[in-house]
Amino acid sequence: MGHHGWQGNPPGTEDEARRRIVEAATACIDRFGLAKTSLSDVAAEAGVTRQTVYRYFPSLPDILRAVALAGVEEFVVRMERHLATFGSAEEAAVESVVFAVRTVPTEPYLGLLLQAGEADFFTAEVTSPLAFALGARILRNLPIDWPAAGITTDDDLHGLAEILMRLFLSFMQYPSTPPLTDDRLRALVRRWIGPSLR
Repeated sequence: MGHHGWQGNPPGTEDEARRRIVEAATACIDRFGLAKTSLSDVAAEAGVTRQTVYRYFPSLPDILRAVALAGVEEFVVRMERHLATFGSAEEAAVESVVFAVRTVPTEPYLGLLLQAGEADFFTAEVTSPLAFALGARILRNLPIDWPAAGITTDDDLHGLAEILMRLFLSFMQYPSTPPLTDDRLRALVRRWIGPSLR
C-alpha cells in the first residue's frame, strides 16, 4: 500500500493515505501559496517519496482537486448560515447566486481549481448530480416555507438547485461587461427567478 515513510506512522487504509496526502497538500498551500507548492513539497510534508504520492494522485492538479473538494463542506455550512437570514424562497434563491458568485473565487480551497486553470473540472463538479443533491440539501435545510413557493417535492428542490447552480456558474465564468455590482446582480436574478417563487 505504499507505506514506506509516512514519518514512521503508516496509514491503515488507502483512504487514510489519500486523506493524509491531501492534508499535506493543504498545509503546503497554506504555507507557500498555490504557485510555489510542488509535488515534492507535498511528498516531503507527508513524509513519503514522490513515487508514493504519484501512486494515489497522478499529478499535482489531481491533488488540488482533492483539496478543493475537501473544502466544500465548510463552504456549505457558511452558505447555509448566510441564506438562513433570508425569510422567503425568492430572497434565498437570489442570495444563493450572489453569495456563490462573490465567494467561490476567493475561497481558499474551492478557488484553487480556478486559480490552477482547472475550470473544466470545476464546471464538471458543479454540474454533477452530487453537486445538485448538495445544493438541494442546502435549500432543504433553510427555514423557508418551500410549499408556499410551489416547491413541494424533492424533485422540485433538485430542479431549483440545478437552475441556481448553473446560473451561478455562468455569471462566475462569463462575467458581464462591465462587471455587475452585487446590487445589479441581485436585481437581475430577482427579476427573472423571483416570479417563479412567488
